[in-house]
Amino acid sequence: MSKLETQIEEIRDGILNRGLNRRDVLRKSLALGLSAPLIAGLLAACGDDDDDDDDDDEDTDDSADPTEADSGGGDDEPTATEEADEGGDDEDEEEPTATEAEDGGDDDEEPTEEEEMTDEKGGSGRLNLLNWQAATILNPHLAQGGKDFTASSVYLLPLADFDNDGNLVAKLATEIPSLENGLLAEDGTSVTWKLRENVLWHDGTPFTAKDVVFTWEYVTHPDAAAVTTKSNFDAVESVEAVDDYTVLITFTQPTPAWFDPYTTTQSLVIPEHVLRDYMGGTVNDAPFNLAPVGTGPYKVVDFRPGDTVLYEINMDYFEAGKPHFDEVELKGGGDATSAARAVLQTGDVDYSLNLQVEAEILVQLSEDGVGTLLTPEGPGLERLMINFTDPNVEVDGERSSISTPHPALSTREFREALSYLCDRDTIATQLYGPTGNAASNILTQPPRFASSNTSFEFDVDRAREILTEAGWEVQDGVLSKDGYSCNFIYQTSTNSVRQKNQEIVKQSLEEVGIRTEIKAIDAGVYFSSDPGNPDTYAHFYADLEMFTNSGTVYPIRYMSFYKSNEPESDIPQQSNEWGGRNIERWHHNPDAGFDNPRAEEYNELWLEANEAIDPERQNELFIGMNDILVEEFVEIPLVARNSVNGVSNTITGHEISVWASSFWDIENWDRS
Repeated sequence: MSKLETQIEEIRDGILNRGLNRRDVLRKSLALGLSAPLIAGLLAACGDDDDDDDDDDEDTDDSADPTEADSGGGDDEPTATEEADEGGDDEDEEEPTATEAEDGGDDDEEPTEEEEMTDEKGGSGRLNLLNWQAATILNPHLAQGGKDFTASSVYLLPLADFDNDGNLVAKLATEIPSLENGLLAEDGTSVTWKLRENVLWHDGTPFTAKDVVFTWEYVTHPDAAAVTTKSNFDAVESVEAVDDYTVLITFTQPTPAWFDPYTTTQSLVIPEHVLRDYMGGTVNDAPFNLAPVGTGPYKVVDFRPGDTVLYEINMDYFEAGKPHFDEVELKGGGDATSAARAVLQTGDVDYSLNLQVEAEILVQLSEDGVGTLLTPEGPGLERLMINFTDPNVEVDGERSSISTPHPALSTREFREALSYLCDRDTIATQLYGPTGNAASNILTQPPRFASSNTSFEFDVDRAREILTEAGWEVQDGVLSKDGYSCNFIYQTSTNSVRQKNQEIVKQSLEEVGIRTEIKAIDAGVYFSSDPGNPDTYAHFYADLEMFTNSGTVYPIRYMSFYKSNEPESDIPQQSNEWGGRNIERWHHNPDAGFDNPRAEEYNELWLEANEAIDPERQNELFIGMNDILVEEFVEIPLVARNSVNGVSNTITGHEISVWASSFWDIENWDRS
């Protein structure tokens, strides 16, 4: 007897000898992937058994508000259960649903098999996810990289999230605020959110408006130096619980990005009752950071930082019939190529993220048809980041201090020469192919904000000419000036594409005498939020570094990476535990040797964009900010990257969104 036959016999034995009810039979059958006729036969063997009262209560709770379930994002494709049901049950007798029974139907009758299959949570076994950049912390407000935000989005929810067209989809909210429904103020100074009333935290505590208010208080606490998502709430003046399920957010000025607080993975709502004793200077001490409690479709049961997160189904999830999987494993480690092979060629996993793999290899792996390569055009940009401070000088235990300008890179002429030394076309063509294009803009998406004023050119001779005119000369094989020799460290995360990218840039740099040491850091270390780790990208203890950032629908947060009007929080430094976003330390402070007057101009544009309501003026402001960054060579855009993930051909219900986490709709995923 095969293993499957043995398992089927165990179900039959459970029905005959242990009183296994229809619900349990259904769950076990679906987990085994049984055909519809087999499932129907096993259910028939149960006879007319009644589920116990607890199960009935669960059905009632799950189906209490179908409108709310729809507002959280639907499943346009038939689930595995629906497909099985179409060819399985030939019974003609119609039975009332649980809701109809409450309205006066026959209490002895139970939901039809189709309805029970649709409303039942779980049954699809384990969902295997792979992100070669492993999560290191599960508190999204202390996260430094996408790996942690993504892992957090499986167990936590925002009030709303964005689909691929940039439309808001309600999550913990019941509807999207608008002028039409009266929840959005016409002058953009306030917004009201209506919250779901049937949501429980994973420990059984009800979710209320107090949690939304607390999230703001937690993130903006004056002593919370380690918090990385503070900029999402910069425009917020107050968050008020009008009642248990209504929240009023008031802004300090008209705010076009009124949705930034509490949407997407960088504004996930956290539990007040769990974290209220860990605010301010104690945020890093919370057990929640490694053993969290959320409201999402799956709950964390085991977390090994830098390795694996194991989730199990949240049977109290507020949407009827969701989620579909019983367990979710998010495995980390390895490399992008092996992650691509696992989903596209061998089928070892169901979904792999961030497949930054050479184009030729990706094409070869995707030809087998076991999985599908997803490459929608998105806002991601691979860029060369330039350190305006000196990483070789230590001040009070801190390198790359805003008191020490970089001898070479703090000057515009040197940065301009560096731009001419980046062969973007070769990088894009050889390494990215159909998954990316050479870029001249920092802000590439949405299209209305993409500047047409910029361009790029690869010209080693022109770079050499600029350096010579600025007084640089090669001495003993190294570009030097005023006693300083250009011995650069160029760092990024460990990845074959990135290392080849580094080699292409290094070759050009060394042609003009910039001696370059390539440094590859494990992604779990490089994107860590650990303030004591000197190898994080935020410490930037190197001359150059590289990684990808992505914008948002209204990219005010994205462009805050370059503002410096609040240097004590904007710029990563020891005093804020390297929690700032202005990684390059670009700012204007002539007294300390930082002569960047256009940084002040940038701040003014950013502050205006933070409250501009007129769409035409918004376009002017964002294009203006982009052009300043490009003209001042604050960083050098290399490749506008598509979102590149892989999904098993057995997974249904998944809809990708370049504006949200890859798992933004994971409650809809099922297996065919």
